[in-house]
Amino acid sequence: MSNVTGWALTRAAVTGLPGAPRAGHQQVISGQSQVENSLDQLQSLVGHEFRQPQFLLEALTHSSFAQESLERPRDNEQLEFLGDAVLTFVVSVILADAFPDWEEGKLTRARSHLVAAPHLHVVASRLGLGEYLRLGRGEEKTGGRGKPALLVNALEALVAALYRDGGLATAQAFIERFIVPDKSEIHADELFRIDYKSELQERLQADRLPPAEYRVVEESGPEHQKTFTVEVVTGNNLAARGKGGSKKAAEQEAARTIIDEMEKESRTDG
Repeated sequence: MSNVTGWALTRAAVTGLPGAPRAGHQQVISGQSQVENSLDQLQSLVGHEFRQPQFLLEALTHSSFAQESLERPRDNEQLEFLGDAVLTFVVSVILADAFPDWEEGKLTRARSHLVAAPHLHVVASRLGLGEYLRLGRGEEKTGGRGKPALLVNALEALVAALYRDGGLATAQAFIERFIVPDKSEIHADELFRIDYKSELQERLQADRLPPAEYRVVEESGPEHQKTFTVEVVTGNNLAARGKGGSKKAAEQEAARTIIDEMEKESRTDG
């Protein structure tokens, strides 16, 4: 079946799904028609034609949209939960196969990097996943399509949707293509390096906040082996300190602490 034919059938199925627009009904959320009209583009991008398109729609549905829709469609929270488990398992298998000589601790650190929010946010952004989200009015107005937490959740939900629709092999193919770097081209050290400062800057921009401000608040130790303490302050009234053997290292640690705090707030806010 060609993509065109397959998605003609899919579109027909979509109109009958909970939360999809009905004939003669105005859409509740601005821009949602564009989201649903782009499903064929997304399935082409991820390399899988969904036999059950409701899984894809569910993965793209934020709770704010579900709450505002009269039909109350399923949101992506349960798929996010499942996707996190599938992602962790598949990445573990890939790393164990790729690096058979690595000890458990090293494999664990590499996996932690690949399933961590900063890395997944980069992947989701490259996929342009925010363009396809179904959001409520409030999230739309506050830039929800660019919010890192929403993008990461949607990416995990997409992994689960692929697993539900096509099985583990389909989910693994997606993970290998987009989330885990080609093992023939990567260096091991790249699996342990996260640019927390850049990640923090992207998060602040998505929330329409000014850039973070860093300042050295303390230097200790001999000249050849100094330890720097850096404080970072953000426009959403968060502050943290980080220590390191260089100013850059201390800044990265401070940014990581802020990101952790933002993640906690995001989970609390639901």
